[in-house]
Amino acid sequence: MDLFRPEARRDPYPAWEAARAAGPVVHDPRTGLWIVLDHDGVKRALTDTGAFSSRASPTGGQPLEWMIFMDPPRHTQLRAIVMRAFTPRVVAGLEGRITQLVRELLEPALARGTFDVAADFAVPLPLLVIAEMIGIPLADRPRFKRWSDVILGLSDTIAGGGDAAARAAAAFRDATAEMRAYVGALTAERRRAPRDDLLTRLIEAEVDGVRLGDDEILGFFQLLLVAGSETTTNLIGNAVVCFLDHPDALATIRATPELLPSAIEEVLRFRSPIQAMFRQTRRDVAIAGAVVPAGRLVLAAIGAANRDPAHFPEPARFDVARDPNPHVSFGHGIHFCLGAALARLEARIALGEFLARVRAFEPVDEPAWEPRQAFHVHGPTRLRLRIEPSDQPKTGS
Repeated sequence: MDLFRPEARRDPYPAWEAARAAGPVVHDPRTGLWIVLDHDGVKRALTDTGAFSSRASPTGGQPLEWMIFMDPPRHTQLRAIVMRAFTPRVVAGLEGRITQLVRELLEPALARGTFDVAADFAVPLPLLVIAEMIGIPLADRPRFKRWSDVILGLSDTIAGGGDAAARAAAAFRDATAEMRAYVGALTAERRRAPRDDLLTRLIEAEVDGVRLGDDEILGFFQLLLVAGSETTTNLIGNAVVCFLDHPDALATIRATPELLPSAIEEVLRFRSPIQAMFRQTRRDVAIAGAVVPAGRLVLAAIGAANRDPAHFPEPARFDVARDPNPHVSFGHGIHFCLGAALARLEARIALGEFLARVRAFEPVDEPAWEPRQAFHVHGPTRLRLRIEPSDQPKTGS
C-alpha cells in the first residue's frame, strides 16, 4: 500500500484517498492489516471495546504495557488513577511557565534571523514542559528526545519489517532498561521526599485503595514521552507548514487573532499529528459493509477520517473558521487523549507568540520541510525558516 512508501510521509492524503476509493474498509494483503477509513468507522473502532480491543501489537508479540493499549476494566481503573494527578487545574496552572519557555526558545531565533521550527521550537517545548511537570532535571532533556525517537521507531515493525523491525525492537528493549532504572530511581526518591510535581502525584494517587505499581508508572512515563511530546511537536510544526501553504489563512489569523484556537483545530483535522491507531478484533466484526475476521489487526485511519467528505464539506480545503469541526485527532471514547488540553494550550501559546514576534517568514530549503519517518505520525522533522522579527514590544518583558 502506498501509505508505507517514504513519499507518503510528506503527504499521506493521496494514499488515504486511493484506499478509500476501494471502500470505507480495505484489506492490505502485504501487511495483513484491515484499514478503516471513514469517520463513523474510525470512531467505532476507537470506541467499541466489545468488538475492537486496544491490546493490539503490530509485531505479533505482546502489546506495550501502556494505558492506551489496555481494555476495561483495567484501563478504567488506571485512567481514574492518572486523572487524579493529571487534572485540568494542573494543566491550567502551566500557562505562565509555558509562555516563559516559548519566549526563551524564540529569543535566539529572533536574534540570528533563522529558525528551525522543529529542532529549535516544536521539539524542545513539550519535552521541557513534560520534564517540569514530572520534576526531572532539564539537563536530561537530550535523553528524553532519544528515548522518544526509539519508541517511535517501533512503527518500523509494520512499515519496514525484517531487519528494520528487529533493530527497532532491540533499540526499544535497550531504551526500556535505561528508562526503568531512571524512573525507578526517581520514584524511590519521591517516595522518600515528595514534591509538588506530577511524578509525586502519580505515586500518591489512588482509587478504591489501589495505586500505580512501578511498571505502570514506567508505562505512563513512556506514554508521556510520545503522546505528551509527539502530538504537540507535530501540531506546532504542521501549523507552520499550513501557514506557509495557505498565506490567505495566515493573513486571516493575523487580522483576527481570536481565530487562532479555531485554526489549531483545523490544523489538527487537516494535517493530523497522529495518522492512525491500531486495534484488534475480538470477534468477527461487521463494519461499513465489510466483515473483519476475529483476531485481525485493524488500523483506524484517523488522517483519512478527518477528511471524510461525509462529515467535512470540502475536506481538502484548509479553513481556519471551520465550524463544526468534529475531528478525531485526539481519539474518541474511553481512550480520548488525557493530554488534549495541554497540547492545545502549548500550541495556542507557541503559535500566538510566534505570530506576534515574527512579522514575516519564508523557508530556507526546497522542499521546505523534511517529514517524520514513522508512518503513523505526521509532521516536520526539519523546517528551517528565515524570519523577520516584529517591531511590536515584547509582551511581559
